[in-house]
Amino acid sequence: MAIQWNLADLFEAVSDAVPERTALICGDYRSTFAALDERATRLANHLASQGIVRGDHIGLYVYNGPEYVEGTFAAYKLGAVPINVNYRYVEGELAYLFDNADLKGLVFGREFAPRISNILKDAPKLKVFVAVNDGTDEDISVIGATEYEAALASASEVRAFAPRSEEDLYILYTGGTTGMPKGVMWTQRDFFLSTIGPLLSLGQATPDEPSEYVTRAIENGGKSVSMPIAPLMHGAALWAALMAIFGGNTVVLTSQRKLDPHEIWRTVEREKVMSVSLVGDAMARPLIEALDEPGAEYDLSSLFVIGSGGAILSPAVKAKIVERFPNMLVIDSLGASETGYQGTVAGTDGQGRPRFAMGAHTTVLDDEGIPLEPGSGTVGRLARGGYVPLGYYKDPVKTAEVFVEANGSRWVLPGDMAIVEADGTITLLGRGSVSINSGGEKIFPEEVESALKSHPDVFDVVVVGVPDERWGEHVCAVIKPRLGATPDVESLATHVRSLLASYKAPREVFLVDEIVRSPSGKADYRWAKSIALGSSK
Repeated sequence: MAIQWNLADLFEAVSDAVPERTALICGDYRSTFAALDERATRLANHLASQGIVRGDHIGLYVYNGPEYVEGTFAAYKLGAVPINVNYRYVEGELAYLFDNADLKGLVFGREFAPRISNILKDAPKLKVFVAVNDGTDEDISVIGATEYEAALASASEVRAFAPRSEEDLYILYTGGTTGMPKGVMWTQRDFFLSTIGPLLSLGQATPDEPSEYVTRAIENGGKSVSMPIAPLMHGAALWAALMAIFGGNTVVLTSQRKLDPHEIWRTVEREKVMSVSLVGDAMARPLIEALDEPGAEYDLSSLFVIGSGGAILSPAVKAKIVERFPNMLVIDSLGASETGYQGTVAGTDGQGRPRFAMGAHTTVLDDEGIPLEPGSGTVGRLARGGYVPLGYYKDPVKTAEVFVEANGSRWVLPGDMAIVEADGTITLLGRGSVSINSGGEKIFPEEVESALKSHPDVFDVVVVGVPDERWGEHVCAVIKPRLGATPDVESLATHVRSLLASYKAPREVFLVDEIVRSPSGKADYRWAKSIALGSSK
């Protein structure tokens, strides 16, 4: 049977082609492609025996580990839809997500059983539970769950699935910077061709047929070992893992629940990892600075690529990486749940703002939906055409706001403001939804954060706007200082004025012990705003 642009079809074809290659490593766990495929098949058959059918939604409420990958492909094998669940959510947030996503099945870490039990009344469709052993002894019988390994052991390893389609859904729930999480819906075809395909084809012609990716996996795979550090519930990390697997290569996962830089470097050394992917400064800075600590001696000669997706590396942190690894390829990629992969950093402008070399389908639109002319200097909205999502699951209002028709084309507007340079590259300014309006001047928090991160006393920072009687808003910086440092507003403002226009300098500074970020490393602007306004979240 011909392979379609379907994620299960592609996975099974690659697994059949290179069965003995190592697909997945997590601590002491190692799995070949054949073993990974068999375990995913067994889980799929167990879920089917419990009533899960094509189109049903299955939540993945687990930390990084082989079960996350197996659960993902098990759902796809059935024509069902895996749903990423943020393991940091409290009961109210979980109840919303379980209901909004119409979950019918859930693969979860055993420790979460009490939390799940408390909200089942709010998720009437959720009937099937599989509990992953995580070393805890929580009672899973209260929700009628089956233990994960027992479920696999009792299920068939035979693939006897109904035909699948390239129109089967890929859904990624994203929290964004404001509001409750939203499920971004793609067809699997459009998701693959927007994101996984282009990433697999960097430097090569993009194949016209899915079978050509399998041929490439056979011919070119088996040579790369990559490690996504962020939680797999975050799109960029899962995309990196899928890219490795569809390429016939090895993916290394870390099961740690809080970033331990030294454990990451020990894993890179032990597994001879060639590329790591992370999310911005929140992960990169502690990783790179850990190498300066006494006794931090690792053989990292295998590593030659550090990539960031989901958040842009600041120039200061990127310079620190290059200083430590002069021959390292440092790649900043731009993308979002709503756009997929869009492009890579091609340098910075005169103010240190990132300039991206974008794909053919990405542009900047004016207020009338017309692409801006290169070199015009006009600020517009970043837009992605071509392969775009269907919209947000069960949210037609938000879908109409973000996915628009303009001049005969369909575009997704992720919320970023940008400028098209004369050479066709795009300078990214920041999210309009969190921009600061001070005296009529628009200030994007990201550019001020980047400037502040280059100050020697600043370890991490989030910038927000707070009310100002004269200017409407002014810049406030919530800062985690370096150990022993107490930077003040005057020194920080002076530093920013040396890099940016004076009105972008902070007028208030709050020092905190930790910056609150999502598990993926993205800034929590609502939390920072509450700190700046003197309230607690």
